[in-house]
Amino acid sequence: MLEKSALVTLNKVVKHFDISGGFLEQLRFKGLRPRLEQKKVHAINDVSLAIEPGEILSVVGESGCGKSTLARTVMGLYAPDSGEIYYENTRIDTLDSTQMLVHRKKMQMIFQDPYASLNPRMTVRQTLEEPLRFHQPSISETEVRDRVAEVMEQVGVNPVWGERYPHEFSGGQRQRVSIARALMVDPEFIVADEPISALDVSIQAQILNLLMEAREQRGLTYMMITHDLSVVAHVSTRVAVMYLGTLCEVAPAANLFETAKHPYTRALLSAIPKLGQKKPRHIKLKGEVPTPIHLPSGCVFHGRCLYANERCRREVPRLLALSSGVQVACHGVEEGRVLD
Repeated sequence: MLEKSALVTLNKVVKHFDISGGFLEQLRFKGLRPRLEQKKVHAINDVSLAIEPGEILSVVGESGCGKSTLARTVMGLYAPDSGEIYYENTRIDTLDSTQMLVHRKKMQMIFQDPYASLNPRMTVRQTLEEPLRFHQPSISETEVRDRVAEVMEQVGVNPVWGERYPHEFSGGQRQRVSIARALMVDPEFIVADEPISALDVSIQAQILNLLMEAREQRGLTYMMITHDLSVVAHVSTRVAVMYLGTLCEVAPAANLFETAKHPYTRALLSAIPKLGQKKPRHIKLKGEVPTPIHLPSGCVFHGRCLYANERCRREVPRLLALSSGVQVACHGVEEGRVLD
């Protein structure tokens, strides 16, 4: 599924985590201990996705659905068990650390927790200088100093504060520094993993506006990981909805919020409070969320879906492209059982 126009392409990506136990627990002594059953968390299951240049693709879903794992796999922090990841027309999931360097400069990540993502032993100036010196070892001291001051001003942090340590900043200021660090090497693509969820509500909008301004000024492409649907509606061009490591629906943001197709997407959107709505119309799903260790057969959502039938229980649905530009993985939509 390599699309020539896409900046980042994922083709049937799978990522599982073995949780059977540590090394000592895996040692087997004949006759002394029975062999334990191997357990795996099925974090990402056959995900195919294309991210176009200049867009903001938001990945949404419940906690534990695989959003952050997907982000880290795209960035190469996790190696996929199978599948392919391309940056432009170059496959990057098979590159070693040296071969990946040229792409590291183009791909940057903003982490969720600004308190954990900054080195407490480094000043802000040292934090911002480090990626610049690494990727451009021939750069002069004057250029480094000017570049750091320029980016700090762009993110709203006074360059005079460059000698301070992270603990001397508020949460919002730390996240601004994290954004500045990502921008230091002039990236093309940024993965933002829950960039505002650890911040006070009063400054969340400031950080979002900062990300949007950086996109306009630098022509950035974002992959935004979030569970906040109000943020998704505000900033996204397209939205990918995940459930238990599987893509349910991928659609332009306007289409998704007006006419969601997948039953799970509709249930998510029904939980958003709306002004003037006297009685909320929540869609109440049945059953419980299955464990990602033992995924259900067929459609992973069938145990909670109001439209599930026998086909849903035995056959895994594939993403179906509709004429509106929406992709949906649902037998009910394909068969016309789930109506608009």
